[in-house]
Amino acid sequence: MSNIYISNKLAKNVPNIKLSCINCNVRMELKNETLWNEIQSKIEELSNNLKVEDISKIPSISASRKAYKACGKDPARYRLSAEALLRRVLKRNEIYQINNVVDLLNRISISTGFSIGGYDRDKIDGDVVFGVGKANEPYLGIGRGALNIEYLPLFRDDKGAFGTPTSDSERTSVSMQTKQFLMIIIDFGMSSQLIEATNLAVYLLEKYAYATNFEIKNIKYDK
Repeated sequence: MSNIYISNKLAKNVPNIKLSCINCNVRMELKNETLWNEIQSKIEELSNNLKVEDISKIPSISASRKAYKACGKDPARYRLSAEALLRRVLKRNEIYQINNVVDLLNRISISTGFSIGGYDRDKIDGDVVFGVGKANEPYLGIGRGALNIEYLPLFRDDKGAFGTPTSDSERTSVSMQTKQFLMIIIDFGMSSQLIEATNLAVYLLEKYAYATNFEIKNIKYDK
């Protein structure tokens, strides 16, 4: 796993930030029927028990929205990926089907409210820093094209920005050729649910992506 740090600037804006980082080897599939059926059941459960207006009250999402505001970004205009997924679930009773690894990541996100980064580890160059976006910093989001990442919390490697809680980038995206997978669960509020989310991630990765060689790190700001 790369060395992963939280920048001083981001920590000043969001002092309670914490990351759960999971690196592992995976086996890609276009679709896992058992996983997809599980996701459909989760969508039905959420549709029956959650209202759109209550999404922002989920502790992990509420903390994330506050973090965006503290960094100077409008969370209503640049929705967190977890919030966007849950809104789609409740309004359309669906999420996009991509592949087994991305699908299980989305399964975790809609279950916990955490925005989660998912990256092809072999496409990351050097150490990773979780910081704040700069003006005119180039970024191509998956399915979004050019994205204004100024003031957004984001991950950078030696080549530049590659992941935000709003949208991961095309450069480090997971494909059918991915062998090493890095998942980063972002907790902006020191939630007690982070351990639970990490355990769920490991379970689903083993079950549906046949994951091996796990390396797990919890990252806090190190002064």
